[in-house]
Amino acid sequence: MGLSSSLNAGVMGLAVNAVKLGTISDNIANSKTFGYKRSDAEFRDMVLSQTAGSFSAGGVNATAFRDAGQQGSLTTTSNSTDISISGGGMLPVTGVGDLNVAPSARELRLTSTGSFSADESGYLRTIGGNFLMGWPADASGAIPTQPRDSVSGLEPVRVNLNQFAASPTSLISLGVNLPATETEAGAGGAALSLPTEYFDTLGRSQTLTTVYTPVVPATGSSNEWNVDILDGASATPLVPIGSFNVTFDSSAAAGGSVATVTPSGGATFDAVTGNIQVSTASGTLDLAVAGATPGSSPMTQLAASFAPLNVSKDGAPIGNLSSLEIDDKGFLEAVFDTGFRRTIYQIPVANVPNFKGLVAAGNASFQVSQDSGDFFLWDAGDGPVGLTVGFSLTESTTDIAQELTDLIETQRAYSSNAKIIQTVDEMLQETTDIIR
Repeated sequence: MGLSSSLNAGVMGLAVNAVKLGTISDNIANSKTFGYKRSDAEFRDMVLSQTAGSFSAGGVNATAFRDAGQQGSLTTTSNSTDISISGGGMLPVTGVGDLNVAPSARELRLTSTGSFSADESGYLRTIGGNFLMGWPADASGAIPTQPRDSVSGLEPVRVNLNQFAASPTSLISLGVNLPATETEAGAGGAALSLPTEYFDTLGRSQTLTTVYTPVVPATGSSNEWNVDILDGASATPLVPIGSFNVTFDSSAAAGGSVATVTPSGGATFDAVTGNIQVSTASGTLDLAVAGATPGSSPMTQLAASFAPLNVSKDGAPIGNLSSLEIDDKGFLEAVFDTGFRRTIYQIPVANVPNFKGLVAAGNASFQVSQDSGDFFLWDAGDGPVGLTVGFSLTESTTDIAQELTDLIETQRAYSSNAKIIQTVDEMLQETTDIIR
């Protein structure tokens, strides 16, 4: 058993070092492959049962694996949808064959980085065929609650469905100064008009006009105004859709700020937010007139001319999709040429208990296995996973210097095992010669 077991151990030594050489070759060849995870081989001794006075060489076995959890360096690019993860975790992707299958049957793959761009159908994919997956946002940009241990909520990211977008105006801040002299006895009482643009639900530009009429007292100052609100999109644009009466504070502490607001004619007032709410032709609209705290109202009455000092609004007209950006929390935003931004997907970050147990699937992607354990989808930056980073790719984890060192060591180990076989052959030849 001695010579034969030695021969067997030498042959096994050649085999395992060939495996090691294969991993080194793969590492060196992919030293410039973005997202590549270094391969390695782990040797294990094989021990045979021993008896007193005898020994049989058991040999060696090798298990190759990829350290998918190892972090590569990030390199900056000029593409906003080049996505990496700064920290642990991997991005969910799928293959081209799973685009049109049921979500529960879709194969999940994981990758640490990807240079994604829209294909002819609008899907974000890499050249190698990894399609980015995420949770779709609703019309308001919010992400519904999704299962974290299943792919059923994930879908391939498709951006051409958001080619055009508009955001209706929901709030106008009326930062207007009304002249205090107009509410004094003997003033002319002329109404002051302020037209303000807003965007309806179809992204069209409409005009909301506020007409300020001072209340002129017989003596002293009233510090009071009646305000009518006219909607240019209404079927009766000259008929107010709401009105309110506003009285200004004349005290030393809060002089010039709104004191009281009394709505009428279809308008309502929220004392907590300081907003007047009216119904326009395309929906409800809030007008910020009084501050949430005393002395902080957008509208003022001071001894100055009528001036729209800080009239602002939210919303945006119809815009064309100009670019895509991902923030560090994994929210993929569509950016339109009007400056409007809308969240269209959230890209989660997957984590598994054992990254070395993931099975390589090609194109720098991996599949979950029994050895890796089940995946869990985290929000980027939460738990054990890192932040998502746009304009970046993850470099290969190969260290060329270390691989060349391992190459020399493997060559020597292979030669040593070959020497074992040569020696056993010579000894067997000696035995044959004795018999002769």
